[in-house]
This record gives sequence, C-alpha cells and structure tokens, in this order.
Amino acid sequence: MARESPEFVVAAAVVAIVAIVGAYVLFRVRRTPGVKFHRLLAERDEIAVLMHPNPDPDAMSAALGVASLAEQLDVDATVQYPGQIRHQENRAFRTVLDLELDPIEHVSDLAAESIVLVDHNEPRGFAGADGVLPLAVVDHHPGDGAGEAFTDVRTDYGATASVVAEYFQQNDATPVPPDKHASETDSDLTLPTDTATGLLYGILTDTKHLTVGASESDFAAAAYVYPGVDQDRLDRIANPAVDAEVLEVKARAIAGRQIEGSFAVADVGGVNNVDAIPQAADELIQLEGVSAVVVIGERDGTVHLSGRSRDDRVHMGNAIGSVLSDLDNGNGGGHSRMGGGTVAPTIDPAGDEEPETVDRDALTDDLFRALAGDV
Repeated sequence: MARESPEFVVAAAVVAIVAIVGAYVLFRVRRTPGVKFHRLLAERDEIAVLMHPNPDPDAMSAALGVASLAEQLDVDATVQYPGQIRHQENRAFRTVLDLELDPIEHVSDLAAESIVLVDHNEPRGFAGADGVLPLAVVDHHPGDGAGEAFTDVRTDYGATASVVAEYFQQNDATPVPPDKHASETDSDLTLPTDTATGLLYGILTDTKHLTVGASESDFAAAAYVYPGVDQDRLDRIANPAVDAEVLEVKARAIAGRQIEGSFAVADVGGVNNVDAIPQAADELIQLEGVSAVVVIGERDGTVHLSGRSRDDRVHMGNAIGSVLSDLDNGNGGGHSRMGGGTVAPTIDPAGDEEPETVDRDALTDDLFRALAGDV
C-alpha cells in the first residue's frame, strides 16, 4: 500500500505528528500554575522569597508557603523584607509561628540570585531595588511587574495567600493536622500546620474575614487549608496585646475627625508608631454614616496617609494617588476599598533651609475634593 500510495503514508505521518504536537501543547496549556511553579522551584538550589516593605500577614503567609514548598523540594529558601514589622498583629504572626525573616536595606543583602516576589509585583523599599529582575512573581495586586520565568498576578483574588494555597492543592499536598506529624501522611508533599495556619490568617486578614473582596477561590483556599490549622495559634495571632499609642491615635482620629457628607478626614498629628494610622482608619470606617475615611499622621517629617472606603463611588487608591501625585515627594495608591501613601519632606541640598513641610490643612481639603470625585 505504501508503494502504491506514498502520498497516503506522508499524509498519515503528518497527521500523527500534528496529533502528538497538539497533545503536547494541550498538556502544557492545561498544566496548572501550581505545577509550573513547583517545577520552577525544583530547578533551583536556593531562592530568596522577598516580601514588600513592612509586610502584613498576607505577605508573610504567602512567603511562608513558598518557602515551605521550596524546602520540601530540597531548595534552600530565605524569606526577606525591607522596612520593619511593627503592627502588633504582624509581630504576633511572626512570633507565634516562629518565623525566620531577614531584613534587608540594600540589593547586596539578597540571599540568592533567584528572587520570588510575593504580595507585590515590583521590588521596592531598599537601595538597588530598581535593578532587581525577579525569577517569579506571585501577587494579587494590580501592577506592571513580572517575573523572568513565572508571573501569576490574580487581581480577582482577595489574598495572595489564596494563590499559594492553590499551589499546594494543585500539587496534591496533604494538610497536616496539628495533632499529627508529616511522616504520618502518605503524601510526598504536605501542607505543614504552621503554613496552613498562616495561610488561613493571611486570607482572613486581606478579605476582612471573607466579607470584603473575597472571591470563590478565596473561600475554596480557606476550606482546603482548614484541616491543617492550629486553632490555638490562630487565636493567639488574632488577639495580640494592643499598643497604648494605637488606642490613643484611634481616640484622636475619632475626636478630631472632619466630616463632609459621608466622608471623614482626620489628622492625628505626630505619631511614633505609623501602623497606628491604618488602624485608626479601620476604626473610623465603622462609624455610622461614614462611607469613606482618610487618616493623616506624621513621623520624622514624613506625612503618612491611610484610607478606607465602603462607598462604590470612591476608589480609595485612586483618590489618594491623585492627591499625592501633585505634591513633591508624594506617592500613593491602592485598591478601591483601601489605599495609602506618604509625602516625604523636601530637603534643601545645601542644607541652608529647614525641610519644607506639607500644608496639612490644604491636604485635607484636597482629599475631600478627591473623595467627592472632583479631581
């Protein structure tokens, strides 16, 4: 038959090749992000998992998850961050889960050449950050940053912790209950108790206990990690002692708030603990009749802003960003429901004059206009 119809043989061979190539392409397309990320990590000897400045529970839990996954693949993982961990909730998270987190100030402090960014998609907050090309990016915030080999940015998710939880699930990892040891499972890959506890708390904090900005995937991720959660440690993280200054700043914000319609702006003056500012914003947004708030505070000459919105007319990140973009050394942004920013003092290079400070009364007026859409 081959001799009589050589064109048939050629056609059959072409069809077979196309089928094989098609099947391979389909397999590549259907390979889940978790499996791709697993294979990427397995190709490395060591990685640095980098969090954003002043990391919160979502960033810390996502980093903990990536490090746990890497270490089960015999990959050395170091979790690093610029800035400080000041908020009492964040400090409790680190302490209760006994996390090893290394602070950095310069690009030379990075522990490995292969960098995995979690909960942000562009390196920032340390000298030389602009020159860092991450190997991978895992995030849920909008932005233009990308990894050299892997990018997974899901803006429809409420937490990066949900994305990392999916990675474990997609690699058939078994959650380990707090009363058991990983060796008691039949799985090659496990979700350790401390990692499960951290991931659940990361999901809960970034979605206001699955009530704000949570997607179906966030609920599914929380359900997946739940069997491995240590309830006692979860409670200890969620209920840390409150710093006295935080209560004082909240009181100043409530007493000194200015109201225009359903919008509130409060200037709490100088603070030692800048994390008290977003906590004051969380308090103000709970007031009856208030749909959007911005709290202003100052530390060491830098003005800090934190905003919250439950008003569909107000995109808080855009509102703060638009106001601060018009100021020298101003930088701000965020989500529709949550935003923040800073204004650093303008310093005379010659040192002949005092640093120029921000007119906070004018800043308050500008914020009210931005909240009302007059930008």
